[in-house]
Amino acid sequence: MSETGFQSATAPDNLMDEIYRRQRYIYDLTRKYYLLGRDRLIDELDAPAGATVLELGCGTGRNLILAARRYPDARFFGLDLSGEMLKTAAINIDRAGLSNRIRLAQGDASRFSAAQLFGETGFDRLFFSYALSMIPPWREALEASLDVVSPGGSLHVVDFGMQHELPAWFGVLLRAWLKQFHVEPRDDLEAVTADLAAKHGANAAFRSLYRDYARLASIRIPA
Repeated sequence: MSETGFQSATAPDNLMDEIYRRQRYIYDLTRKYYLLGRDRLIDELDAPAGATVLELGCGTGRNLILAARRYPDARFFGLDLSGEMLKTAAINIDRAGLSNRIRLAQGDASRFSAAQLFGETGFDRLFFSYALSMIPPWREALEASLDVVSPGGSLHVVDFGMQHELPAWFGVLLRAWLKQFHVEPRDDLEAVTADLAAKHGANAAFRSLYRDYARLASIRIPA
């Protein structure tokens, strides 16, 4: 554990650090107006007592803090590529008095070792909250996460939809704006989720929120 409050990688500064070096200070204040569906995902985790929960792309720790309060008998872990964001997450988690229940580590969601970073070989719940749209190898990230879902566990995703039920101009403007932050909605999220679920002999669920502004997906692994 480094003095920053998280397990630190030795990788040099990356694009995510460049994006969030300053944004991390106002991230939660600005994103709450358009990262819709995050709290619904947390409610649907339904983490039982003693469960282990990992967020991939945990950012400022906002979701981990809410989830830890929602499920006081579970243990939480957060992974993010940006050391800058993790600095803010560590501060926020400490201020919330949850440092004893939430562990952080720096790493790539598309290729990580849960055993090396957290001393865990599997998790009961894993989730991505508006992270897959920022991960270029996002299919690999989903695959890697499924490899560490414990039997009977589940993987959950919330991210941008295709805005099919909203005015066309809205979708065009939203995508142009998101592109400035290296965010790209994943058009084939539903198909990829279904394919991965079939590959793992699991059950997939998928639905749109807010006229397809956002989408929720889940994969449940058989016990």
